[in-house]
Order: sequence, then structure tokens, then C-alpha cells
Amino acid sequence: MNCQGYDLIGDVHGCALSLRMLLARLGYRQVNGVYQHPQRKVIFIGDIIDRGPHIREALQLVRAMVDGGHAHIVMGNHEYNFLCYMLPHPDKPGEHLRAHTPRHQRILQQTLEQLSPYASEQQEYLEWFLQMPLFLEFERFRAVHACWHGPLIEQFRQQYGGNRIDREFIYRSAIEDSFEWVLMDRLLRGTHLRLPNDEVMVSKDGFRRRFFRTKFWTTDPQYLIDVVFQPDPLPEHLARLPLNDEQRKDLIHYGPEEKLLFIGHYWRQGKPAPVTSNIACIDYSAVKFGKLVAYRLDDETRILPEKFVWVDVAREVHLATAEVGAS
Repeated sequence: MNCQGYDLIGDVHGCALSLRMLLARLGYRQVNGVYQHPQRKVIFIGDIIDRGPHIREALQLVRAMVDGGHAHIVMGNHEYNFLCYMLPHPDKPGEHLRAHTPRHQRILQQTLEQLSPYASEQQEYLEWFLQMPLFLEFERFRAVHACWHGPLIEQFRQQYGGNRIDREFIYRSAIEDSFEWVLMDRLLRGTHLRLPNDEVMVSKDGFRRRFFRTKFWTTDPQYLIDVVFQPDPLPEHLARLPLNDEQRKDLIHYGPEEKLLFIGHYWRQGKPAPVTSNIACIDYSAVKFGKLVAYRLDDETRILPEKFVWVDVAREVHLATAEVGAS
């Protein structure tokens, strides 16, 4: 197939019905059970699993497209979490790379429940996750789940020769502050700062957090409020605190001269729109009844507001489900 454009799709999180609606809206049709388009391909931005009601169906749909050459995918932090939760620790018998704590189990609970009756499938998806690239770079654009960190990516390419990992890499990524640990944290979770004075926030999803997610494109931020990039606002008494030198060292800058960049991860709200002239975040909280969003990329050199396409989960999916139930 001669690909004439890409449709980049944000975090699915088990919302298979929303995904089917979005693909149909983008002009993809099922041929022999696989969604495809005569001139275009999808790029999934990661986080296919966790939280949603139809994780197995979403995995089947996405993997069929990738295996059939109709889509690409990059790893999300939730696929990485699943890998670490399931893989035994090589040096600690009986333990796993990600501890089986109540917090970690809660994040993965829906995936574990929905895949557990299908043990062989679960193992196949585990192996598939291991093969996922961490990032994609094309002539005019890039895709990564949370953050494009140029120096780390260049070091990874030099050490590992591409954009994929293996089991040895995964094992090393479980060692805090190792290069592999830092790389996965930045690319799949983004940049973040610790809350001052050892304060703790309780986020909307009920987790206690000591860090907040930050922008990686601001040119001259002065205060904490200038760099926060997450649905949960900072407490008022912290938002106007000035950035100190130590905090500034943890910030990076993706400049306007860089290639177009597509990310997910950040649970945006409202009408989909560019983050900057060359950055688009396409995660709009589909699993929280927000929107499942795609960006329809052709040959433009800047992010255009009119190129976002979406399914309004709260309105459209509920309506479709109600109609099916009433028929």
C-alpha cells in the first residue's frame, strides 16, 4: 500500500467501541476482520490497556492492524507497567520487576481480570508488548507516548541500535536511576517535578502523588503554574511559587524548530487543539467519558486545529449503547 497520510490515535484504555467508531469516522473499514484504509495508516500512541471495559477486544483490534501493516504503535507506560508487573525479577526469586502492591494492582486490575481467563493470549500480548518500539521518527514528524527527550533517545540509539528494547533492557530499567530507568520514565511518563515541602496531592483518580507532570516546551517559565501539565491543578499556595535553579535543571525544552511531535498520556480536557505549533497531545480522557481523539496528518508543517477528529464518549458511545439495548 502506498501510504499517503497517517492518523495518530491517542490512549485507548480498553475503549474498543469508541475505537471502532473513530476508525469508521476516519474512513477505515474491516476487510477480512482487520480495519484498514486504502491510502492511510494509523499510529497508536500507546496505552491500549487498563481501566476500560473492553481491553481484550481493543488489543485484538489494534494488534491485527499492526500485524497486517495497517498501523504502527509505540509503547505506553501502561504496557510497560504490565510487563514489569508480570515478569519475574531475575535476582529476587518469588518477586517481580514491579512489586505486587495494592496500588500497582489497582492500576492493572481491569487488564488482569479481563485477560486472566485467556492465559495463552496473555502471554502472547506480553511478548508483543516487549516488541513495541519506544518511539517512531519519520521525515517530518515524531511519535512517543509522553515526552521526546532528544539526548536520551540519541544515547539509546547508540547503545541499542534502534527504537526497541529486550528483556535485558527491561531488567535494567527496574534499577532506579539507571540509564534504562530514566529513559523509560521520561519517554513514557514525561517530565515531572516534586511538590515542594514534601506535600502530597490526591488526584482525581484517587492516587496520592508527590510529583506533578510538567510541560517540556515552555521557553521562559517563572513559576510552578507555568510548567504544570495535568488535569489536576496545583494547590493555590504552591502554584505561584517561583521555580528554583534545581527545578529548572529538571525541565527540558522541545523547541518550535523541531519536527512535529505527537504524544498522549496527559488526560487533556475540552475541545482538542494544538499544544504548540508543532506539538499535539491526543489523549483526551476517553476512558473517563471524555474523547477518543485522532490527528489526521497529511503534508502540513504545523499542527492545525481542524485536523483533529474525535468521538465524544459520554455523548456518542452512550447513545449508541442505549440504542442497541433498546432494539
